[in-house]
Parts: sequence; structure tokens; C-alpha cells
Amino acid sequence: MCGRIAITLPPDAIRAFFAYAEQPNFPPRYNIAPTQPVPVVRLEDSHDPAKRQRHFVLMRWGFLPAFVKDPKDYPLVINARSETVVEKASFRNAMKRRRCIFIADAFYEWRRREKKASEPFLIRRKDGAPMAFAGLWETWPGPNGEEVETACVVTTHANGTMAAVHDRMPVILEPEDFDTWLDCEHHDVDEAAALMRPCDEDILELWPISTRVNKVGNDDAEIQTPIDPQSLDAETDPAPAPPRKQRAKKAMGQGDLFG
Repeated sequence: MCGRIAITLPPDAIRAFFAYAEQPNFPPRYNIAPTQPVPVVRLEDSHDPAKRQRHFVLMRWGFLPAFVKDPKDYPLVINARSETVVEKASFRNAMKRRRCIFIADAFYEWRRREKKASEPFLIRRKDGAPMAFAGLWETWPGPNGEEVETACVVTTHANGTMAAVHDRMPVILEPEDFDTWLDCEHHDVDEAAALMRPCDEDILELWPISTRVNKVGNDDAEIQTPIDPQSLDAETDPAPAPPRKQRAKKAMGQGDLFG
């Protein structure tokens, strides 16, 4: 799974990597959590090839299918399993027509320990480049005519590096695969589905970090500092509740990721 992400690289470096049209300027975020606005890249729907540009868009992290009547009665869906997105009713249409890429440069995962607190890890690319997570998006039509754009990360089984921490990981795309994932007009579901696999073993690096990351309010560079795993036994911050058990009870506005 993927339940917390970070975006800390300079905006110019991120824009160069993803090649989107906008030039947003934003401060680093070290601890972005579900229900918050997240930046994604999507391709503008246009039959004119010259206008099919990539765009930077903020969306609510927590996918809501259009058929949902009341978000309070629907689970908070932050991840979609690659094994079922093609057939599952909640994701099937988005997989065909609304694929996006989550922007990040690190994410966090928790390793369960028997009779001890879960151990948080930071995971990032060894080359220091941004991370591109395969995602799906959907516009949820509210009862009062409002429209909220929502998104989730597509996950797959863990590669050898990630398996030491968790059995799932985000689908991490390489730049040469961006067009195949984003261009739903010219690349069908089968082509996109072929990208839903673990990244190569040598792409990622990870290390244990403090349980300060467990609290969303802790949003600073210190939470990424490597620590001695033995020190975790002296920490008391509880791990975040599993997102699958949460409900979408927060306000449904798009919000401001960097405000």
C-alpha cells in the first residue's frame, strides 16, 4: 500500500521530470496524508495532438466513484490493487479513461513487528529523481452541484527491496512509460496494464525513521532522518490507523496542498 508521501524537490526539477505545462511554485511537503489535496499529472483530453499537453492538477487523495451518493458511507480508497482495477466496478471506467500520475519524491511504509510498535520506513529512488506513481482519478458529483476531483494510487506486489517492509508497493513508472499510462485515447487498458508491475530491484533505497511521521502535523525534514531501529522501542507515537478502516468524513473541497 501507500499511505503517506513527500514532495521536497525544487518545483523546477519536478516540472522538468514530468514535463507538464504549468509552472507552479510550492514549498516542500514532508508528510502528505490521505484526504489532503495531492498534485497529479494528467493529459488534457483533446483530439488535436498539438493540444494534448500534460497538466499539473490538485486532487483529493481518496478515490470516489461517481456512483457514490454519500462519501461518509464509503470507505476511504487511497490505493487500488493492480490485480483488480481492470474488472472492479469502482475503477474499471477510470482505468479506461482517467489515468493519472501522482507526483512524489518519497513515500513511507510501516513494517509490522510482533508485540512491538510498527516501524516506519522512508522509501525513495536511489538516483534522487522524483517518483511517478500510477494513479486513477474520478470526478465526484456532489448533491449540491459541486464537483470534486479525487484520485488513488495503483499498487502492486512488492519487489525484493520493499518485501523487507511490506508486501505491497506503488506502481512506479519511468519517464518513457508516462505517455502510455496517461494517454487513454491512444493506449488501451492492456497496454497500461502491462506497466502495473514492481519496479526493478535496484531502483529504490529505504531506511528506518522516527515515529514522528505517524502524526500528520509533523511536516518537516527531520522526519526523514535515518535512525537506529533499536531506538523505536523507546518511542510511543502510535502508527496511523489503516486507511481501509477510515471513512471520508472530512470536507470535500479541493483545498490547498501547499497553503
